[in-house]
Amino acid sequence: RRAAGATRRGVAVDLSVHVGPLRLKNPVIAASGTFGYGLEFLPYLKLSALGGFVTKGLSLRPRPGHAPPRTCETPSGMLNAIGLANVGVEAFLEEKLPRLRRHDTAVIANIFGETQEEYVAVARRLSRAPGLAALELNLSCPNTAKGGIVFGVSPPVISEVTAAVRRAAPDLPLIVKLTPNITDIGVAARAAKDGGADILSLVNTFLAMAVDLERRRPVLDNVVGGLSGPAIRPMALYMVHRAARAVDLPILGMGGIVTGEDALQFMVAGSAAVQVGTTNFFDPGGSVRIVREIEAWCRARGVGAVRDLVGTLRLPEATAPTAG
Repeated sequence: RRAAGATRRGVAVDLSVHVGPLRLKNPVIAASGTFGYGLEFLPYLKLSALGGFVTKGLSLRPRPGHAPPRTCETPSGMLNAIGLANVGVEAFLEEKLPRLRRHDTAVIANIFGETQEEYVAVARRLSRAPGLAALELNLSCPNTAKGGIVFGVSPPVISEVTAAVRRAAPDLPLIVKLTPNITDIGVAARAAKDGGADILSLVNTFLAMAVDLERRRPVLDNVVGGLSGPAIRPMALYMVHRAARAVDLPILGMGGIVTGEDALQFMVAGSAAVQVGTTNFFDPGGSVRIVREIEAWCRARGVGAVRDLVGTLRLPEATAPTAG
């Protein structure tokens, strides 16, 4: 007997997912900081083939970011210390968003600030703009001296900033992006929920560094960067699982997703959809390929709707919260 939601092999798979108030045509979103403003990827894919994408982090004023070198390859991953370089919210609204409205996909604006007031100002400005599906509140960037991870490691501040942005943009779904650089991701997840988050996204990059041995200097000009790519996938998967057990908010899981099966592991662990990041650097069409691979996996196993897989992880009867 087929499980509920299953269908005959070869029959079309329903890839649509519900992520709180967001309705996506499929569960694959290109992650912030890896996909530019979306327009840069038009030579490689159709934006309409994605469930959505998240813009580069947008600030109140333009930012040049850190000096180079600000990226480097590591075993099974990469380090970046871009420093949230971006054109600023006004240029995004005037130059980027009008062009993005032509594409049938969910456009999610990632926002940040050095102060709570800057977060609020950016959110308020975007809340009046047609064509946005949601805001993603970046409380987790490891590459800025102010804001970002400084806010994201303090649960009371997570709640406070989330609540302030919620008031500034009451009509847009609010996603809060969490840092893994915290002792208990469950505490951060609960803080975001208390502040009024509709959705959580996790994880952002892990703090890390690389050394140029011949020069005896850090590879990155910023010294420290954020580690992403397949190297972090097992840790990211655990944190998604942990957050899903801590709160009843929908989750966008991310961290080293390269294949459709990687994405489905996150969904089984509790994420309603996924974000794909580092893959976009070495395979510009990778996000759309992952959509196809998810569909093929489901069809081969008679899964009629991909959303039926969310949170279906089968745990042993006695499962310790952490490894012994």
